[in-house]
Amino acid sequence: MRNLLKLEEAAIFLLSIYLFSTLDFAWWWFPALLLLPDIGMIGYLFNPKIGAYIYNLFHHRLVAVFVALYGLTFENEYWILAGIILFAHISFDRIMGYGLKFSDNFNHTHLGEIGNIKNS
Repeated sequence: MRNLLKLEEAAIFLLSIYLFSTLDFAWWWFPALLLLPDIGMIGYLFNPKIGAYIYNLFHHRLVAVFVALYGLTFENEYWILAGIILFAHISFDRIMGYGLKFSDNFNHTHLGEIGNIKNS
């Protein structure tokens, strides 16, 4: 099952690359922005509860949907780009085993513990 889920995430990541290619941005914008949503980890400087909330805000697909829909509604390529980057980043993270965070610690995710050999 885990491999099937990773395959699904890889498909979403590839779709994100394709959707990016339809926009009028230089190719280097995609890799340059791909890790930007990890700025959400800054909340962990305060405490795990705030960290999880902010991290999850930047890593939730519904947020990515709203960002992309905003861009589509107002025909703004920058918002569309942001939505695509969010989708791509979320999929990349899930492929690597990083999921949405619980508020007790950074390693406790909806996909299991990060670094736990059983979850590999």
